[in-house]
Amino acid sequence: MKLTISLGQMDVKLGDPAANLATVAAMTAEAARRGSDLVVFPELWSTGYDLENAGSYATTIDQGIFAETATLAKAHNIHILGSCLSDMGNGKVGNTAVFFDANGRSLGDYSKIHLFQLMDEHLFLAGGNRRSLVETEWGLAGLSICYDLRFPELFRAYALAGAKAVFVPAEWPYPRLYHWQTLLRARAIENQIYVIACNRVGSSKGTTFFGRSCIIDPWGEPIIEGGEDEMLLTGTIDTAKVDEVRAKIPIFDDRRPELY
Repeated sequence: MKLTISLGQMDVKLGDPAANLATVAAMTAEAARRGSDLVVFPELWSTGYDLENAGSYATTIDQGIFAETATLAKAHNIHILGSCLSDMGNGKVGNTAVFFDANGRSLGDYSKIHLFQLMDEHLFLAGGNRRSLVETEWGLAGLSICYDLRFPELFRAYALAGAKAVFVPAEWPYPRLYHWQTLLRARAIENQIYVIACNRVGSSKGTTFFGRSCIIDPWGEPIIEGGEDEMLLTGTIDTAKVDEVRAKIPIFDDRRPELY
């Protein structure tokens, strides 16, 4: 089944949800105009890494910025995915992605499991405690966020559970451009799935983010790939290609998990 996806590669304004929401709203409208079924935004798109103030932004996933995102999805009849700061209860704040459908309903949510100590996430955030496999009209999709990309076990678990694609909202910076490009392709090739990644651009707190958002197909080849400026990228995938690739190189039939 074919799915048209837009990637909202944006310059996230630190600690300015209103400005960032305006950018998301404009990109969502344009994605809908292009006929996209889904638009994906970066990790922590509403605030950036203003983690010192995380508690003041965080709400439950049916309120605040999440509710405003749901309203956008319904208004433009488009699915939306991206992560924001969530209230996980008991004083804990999560980095949480919610997959909203075109009616503004949540199909599933995922809080980042692996916290990135290099950007002090472990000091301000609580890690998630479960994977999230979302059932969409185009098939099953796995949710991940940024640093999760370095953990192949998560992507393999999604593939074994039937995912045809895994989404990666991110804030991935220089100097690790080649890590980003290599790991995205590796996760796609080794699992024979689509990997759909939206990274931010711009600079914050002395860190520069390079964008290069992309959709990688099950062969590891890019369908679309962005540059380093703010832009909306749009491409179409066909989930039938997952089965075609797996039939040609049947790695899942040849696995020997009893030896791993």
